[in-house]
Amino acid sequence: MDDKHIKNLSDIALREAKANGASYCDFRITKFKNERLFARESNLQNVFVSEDTGFAVRVLINGAWGFSASSTLNEKEVSRITKISCEIAKANKNIQKNIVNLTPVESYNDYWKTPIKINPFDIPIDEKANLLIKINEKAKSLGANFCQSFIWAVNELKYFVSSEGSYITQDIYRLYPEYQLTIIDKETGKFESRTGLTTPIGTGYEYVKEFDWFGDVEKSVEETKQKMKAKSVDPGKKDIILDPTNMWLTIHESCGHPSELDRALGYEANYAGTSFLTPDKLRKLKYGSEHITMIADRTQKDGLATRGYDDDGVKTTEWNLVKEGTFVGYETTREMATYINEKASNGCAYADSWEHYPIQRMPNVSLKPGKDKLSLNELIESTDEGIYIIGDGSWSIDMQRYNFQFTGQAFYEIKGGKIIGMLKDVAYQGNTVEFWNSCDAVCDESEYKLGGSFFCGKGEPGQVAPVSHGCAPARFRKVNILNTSKEG
Repeated sequence: MDDKHIKNLSDIALREAKANGASYCDFRITKFKNERLFARESNLQNVFVSEDTGFAVRVLINGAWGFSASSTLNEKEVSRITKISCEIAKANKNIQKNIVNLTPVESYNDYWKTPIKINPFDIPIDEKANLLIKINEKAKSLGANFCQSFIWAVNELKYFVSSEGSYITQDIYRLYPEYQLTIIDKETGKFESRTGLTTPIGTGYEYVKEFDWFGDVEKSVEETKQKMKAKSVDPGKKDIILDPTNMWLTIHESCGHPSELDRALGYEANYAGTSFLTPDKLRKLKYGSEHITMIADRTQKDGLATRGYDDDGVKTTEWNLVKEGTFVGYETTREMATYINEKASNGCAYADSWEHYPIQRMPNVSLKPGKDKLSLNELIESTDEGIYIIGDGSWSIDMQRYNFQFTGQAFYEIKGGKIIGMLKDVAYQGNTVEFWNSCDAVCDESEYKLGGSFFCGKGEPGQVAPVSHGCAPARFRKVNILNTSKEG
C-alpha cells in the first residue's frame, strides 16, 4: 500500500480507460478495519476484528457510467477491471435516458487524517473488555437486572486518483461506545430500559477515556427506576423541549434525508423513498421558524461524515440547507448538481466499500444554536407547561420524510417553569413543516452537543454511511403528544 505501488496501479487504470474511450476515470483503493467488542453482564460475548481491502474503477464513456471492482491488487487485475468498467459503460449507453455531466472540480494532491489523539486500535483488547464488564457490573450493583455494552472502532483508509489530476489519501477514524441496562419489576413482570447517553463520534479513543461512564450509569439506573413508577402521559397538544440526545434523530429524518437531491428527484424511490422538498420549493418554502438554520457540514469537528474530500474528489465544505426558516439548499454530488443547474458539487459522494459505487450520502446536518444567550435551565424556567425529552427511541416517518412520530429515553413533566417528575409512554407526532415552524426558542452554543448514527441506510445494493447531527436544546409549541401504551 505504499505510494509508489498505488501510483503504478492507478496509472495503469487511467491509461487503460483512456485507451478504451473514457473521458473520465477514477481509481479508488479502500482498506476498512473494524474492531467490535460486545459484553453482557460479566461476560465478554464476542470480539470481532476484520480488515477488508479492494479497489474500484469508475469510467465515463459517451455520457454513461461504467463501474467494476476487485479485491486482488495487482497490475493484471487492475487492467482487467478497467476494461470491464469500460465495457459496462458502453453497454449502459444503450439504455441510458440522460447523458451524465459532471460539475468542474479542482485537482488535489493531498493527505487528510481524522485529528485523533489516541488510535483506538492501539488500545489492548483486554483493556476495552475490562471497561465494558466494569460498566455492566456497575449497573447491576446499582439495581439493574441486565446490562450489555459494546465498543466499535472503524478505520477507513482511502486512496483516490482521478484522470483530472487528483491524488488524495485519507485516514478516517470513528468510534461507537454504548451500553443499555434493563430493570424488571418482579411483582408485575414489567420492565424499563435505558440506553446510555454516549454518541458515535468521529474521533479517537480519547472519547472513551474522557467520558464519565460510571456517573452516566448511575444516572441511567436512577432514571430507569423512576420510569418504573412514572405516570403515563395524558395525550394532547403540549409544548416540548428536545434535548440534543433526542433531537439529532429528528434532524436526521426530517431534514437530512429530505434535502438529499437524489431523493428529491426520485432516484431513491425504489428503496429509501422520495422527498417532499422537491426542486420547485427551493428558496421558496418556509421550512421552519426564523429560529431554524440547518447547516450541512463535511468539515465539522468530531463529525462522523467529516473528511477532507468526498469520493468524487471534491474538497469538503459547509453550506446552508435551511436559512432562518427558508429551504435554500440540497446535498449534491458532481453528477446530481448538474440536474438543478448548480455550478459545483458540495461534496456528498460516498461509497461504504471498495466494491460499491459512490452515491449521494448525507453530510453532518446540524441545527445552528440560538443567537441570544439562553441555557437549558432558562428555557425550562420560561416554559409554563410541557415535556422535556432526553435520548432517542423508536421512530417512524413516511417515505417522503413528511409525517413522523418519535419517542425517547426519558421524559420529564414541566409545570410553572419547573420539572415536577417523570412521565412515560410518550411519543410526539407531526409533520416536518408544522413541527419546525412551531420552534420558538433554541439554546445558545454552550448547550450544543453532537449525536449521530453509524448506520444510515440507502441505495441498491444497500450501503450504510456514518453521519452526525449537532444541536442545542430547543422548544416546540403545541406538538401532538401520543400515549404509546394506549395507542398500542
